[in-house]
Amino acid sequence: MKLKICGMKLNMTEVAQLRPDYLGFIFWEPSSRFFEGKIPELPNSISKVGVFVDANIDYVISMVNEHQLQGLQLHGHETPEYCIKIAAELKKLNHKVDIIKVFSIKEEFDFDVLTPYENVCNYFLFDTKGKLPGGNGYTFNWSVLKKYSSTKPFFLSGGIGLNNLEKINEFAKTPESKYCYAIDVNSSFEIEPGLKNIKELQKFKEAL
Repeated sequence: MKLKICGMKLNMTEVAQLRPDYLGFIFWEPSSRFFEGKIPELPNSISKVGVFVDANIDYVISMVNEHQLQGLQLHGHETPEYCIKIAAELKKLNHKVDIIKVFSIKEEFDFDVLTPYENVCNYFLFDTKGKLPGGNGYTFNWSVLKKYSSTKPFFLSGGIGLNNLEKINEFAKTPESKYCYAIDVNSSFEIEPGLKNIKELQKFKEAL
C-alpha cells in the first residue's frame, strides 16, 4: 500500500525525507492546517496533492499552477458536474493531475452514490464522518467496505495512527482491501496542527 501524509504545513522537508508517496496540502482556509507560502522542492517520487472543500474552480486551477500539484483531493460536496468541469480545465494544462473524490463514512454508507463519479475521478478516498471535512482524529467502521462494489482504487483515511497497524494488517487480508490503493494519515501523527512527529511517521512507514 502507498502512503499519503496530509496536512503539511510546518516541517515539510523533514517529512519529505521519509519518502512517502503523497504529501497533502490543505487549501481550505478554516482549517488549522491551511497552507500558505511556498512548497519546498520535493523528491520527484512524491506527488503533491491539494485538498479543497467546495472551492471555486478558478482558485483550484490557480493553486495547481502555482504549486505544480499532481493531485486534487475534493473534500466537500463537489458534484460529478463539478468534477467534469475541473477535469476539462486540467486537460488544458500540460500537467497530469489526478482527481481524488472524498466520501465520509461512519457506521454505514450507500455506495450507490459513487456511481456518477466513476468516470469523472481517478480515485475515491474514504474518511471518517465528523464535524470537520477531515482531521477529526478517529477511524470509521472499515467493515462497511465489505459492500464496496466498485473496482476504482481508493485511499483509506480517518484517524489512522500507530495503534492501527494491527488493524491495517487484518484489513489487508480481507477481500474488501483489494482496491485499497493507499493509507492516508494526518492528525494522529501531529505534535500540533501541521507539525508532524517524524519518529512516529518513520515507524509507521516502515511497518506499513
